[in-house]
Amino acid sequence: MLKGISPVVSPDLLKLLCEMGHGDEIVLADSNFPGVGIAKRLVRADGLSITTILEGILPLFVLDSYADPLIMMQVVAGDRLDPAVEADYMQAVRRHQPEAAAPVRIERNAFYERARQAFAVVMTGELRIYGNLILKKGVIK
Repeated sequence: MLKGISPVVSPDLLKLLCEMGHGDEIVLADSNFPGVGIAKRLVRADGLSITTILEGILPLFVLDSYADPLIMMQVVAGDRLDPAVEADYMQAVRRHQPEAAAPVRIERNAFYERARQAFAVVMTGELRIYGNLILKKGVIK
């Protein structure tokens, strides 16, 4: 048992976060995301929202300050975006890293390709659509 680490950060997730280097990316995937087929490394966090995972890992994880540290998927024409999703994520992000910029949104297929190149994917229980979020790891200064 360790002190100061959220119980939502599993041993497998903690190991992945530790192994990541500057510039590596991790996908926090919603429950609809095709993570098993895309991920180089996969960690399950079923039943947990992405906001809950963010609250657990951001005290341990520095976001990149040299490149866009947060990436989300653009909405496909005809779909509706729930602005509360990004707002909830940013509330958690700013609580731990107030200087962080809002997420950059990229086209759906570009997001999937970026996820294929990511260090790891965390499959969460997030039910809101367009809830996927990529985090780029920074440098501890």
